[in-house]
Amino acid sequence: MLTTHSPASRWVAVAGTIACLALLATACGSSSGSTASAPASTAASSPAPAGSPSSAPAPAASSPAASTAQTGTNTFLAPGQDLSATPLYEPACTGYGCALSGDSTAFLYKITWTTWSATEAVGSGTYRLDACDPDCAAGPVYPVATVVTLSQPVKVCSSSGAHWVWSRASFTFPNGLPKALQGQNAPTNPWTFADVISAAQQSCA
Repeated sequence: MLTTHSPASRWVAVAGTIACLALLATACGSSSGSTASAPASTAASSPAPAGSPSSAPAPAASSPAASTAQTGTNTFLAPGQDLSATPLYEPACTGYGCALSGDSTAFLYKITWTTWSATEAVGSGTYRLDACDPDCAAGPVYPVATVVTLSQPVKVCSSSGAHWVWSRASFTFPNGLPKALQGQNAPTNPWTFADVISAAQQSCA
């Protein structure tokens, strides 16, 4: 049977098709809109990945703590236990030597350092000791073969920055000590530099 469509029925069919297309467009639009907004919300709520510019730590050189960290290269011997004197780094102690005491009775001489780290310095050479007999001005000076270990660095603060100085020395004497430096005349060993410790603490107070 041949069926004819009236104008009204054709209008209803067209209107239905338009309504369907409108619904599909709305559904697709809302779906794509939520997908597009998801990364933005995720980025806002999630921390930046490690290594990104916002999370990267500042360079070590710009950190005050890092710039004053104690290392072997900023640890020194304070000559004569005097913090105002030029600090010595791996000194060869030639000439008369490197003063360990403030009264010029103990010197390191011709020292070869095998270790100079943040925790200790070890060297071998000669320890020049004044026997102070009958007094230190007139007493003989004895050169004694020694291995010296410097340790227990303390922090010194100054306008130019911080550095560290050794506050303790210990000695071994491969050939022993001469008779004049034995018994009650034996050198202090180990030797804690009390003046260095006190002055260092005051400098950083």
